[in-house]
Amino acid sequence: MERSAFLERKTKETEVSVELSLDGGQIEISTGVGFFDHMLTSFAVHSGFGLRVKTVGDWHVDCHHTVEDTGIVLGKAFEEALGDKGGICRYGSVFIPMDEALGFAAADISGRPFLVFHADFPQERIGDFDTCMTEEFFRAFAMNSGVTLHLECKYGKNSHHMVEALFKAAAHALSKAASVENGDFILSSKGSL
Repeated sequence: MERSAFLERKTKETEVSVELSLDGGQIEISTGVGFFDHMLTSFAVHSGFGLRVKTVGDWHVDCHHTVEDTGIVLGKAFEEALGDKGGICRYGSVFIPMDEALGFAAADISGRPFLVFHADFPQERIGDFDTCMTEEFFRAFAMNSGVTLHLECKYGKNSHHMVEALFKAAAHALSKAASVENGDFILSSKGSL
């Protein structure tokens, strides 16, 4: 069974299209925010997911709507690509070092969306990307994917390294959680996720 999804979303602020394959594929990212493109590319590479993202946003405002709306559509695509969630590992967690920074992520594909986020970024901007948008992206993703996601940057001095550690940690945790290891068995005492 192919675990993939293609979704589009158009508002007065953004136009977003996301094609996601949980079992690998091409990676093409274009959001107009250079550092965000870099983070989504790292996310795809480290998760092993095939990911194509095209976002056109209201640049005359700032990067907020572009980043958040991409998170919304990616979250919905992730949930759709998982199908009935039969056989998935459900849980994944990892520490990722990035030079002086250490990121942590834990994911539960539970159907109960939640985000816990702890990171104090010393620099407020990385190129055209506002570091506060890291939390907004992951909140949008978690709320729309049905994933409980805990993210923490334990320490760091360079915001680029800290944000990248979090994206890579999230990628590895979600890849593990979405991996199929249990046949068709649904890992829940309720019998559904």
